[in-house]
Amino acid sequence: MTETMDEQTLHERVSQVREQRSFLLNLLEQPDLGTLRLDVNQALEELDELIEEYERVFAAA
Repeated sequence: MTETMDEQTLHERVSQVREQRSFLLNLLEQPDLGTLRLDVNQALEELDELIEEYERVFAAA
């Protein structure tokens, strides 16, 4: 079953993701992160790409 999301809910969820992004940035500051640093960097890059795409789509709307 596919659940639909209204535009307001989508905006709220993206806002939450933006706020939680700082958690990943804080992880990068940990000196003992080791090889997980690569995964955190990758997650940040993908998150940033998704946010940019969201802004492109809704800026055009």
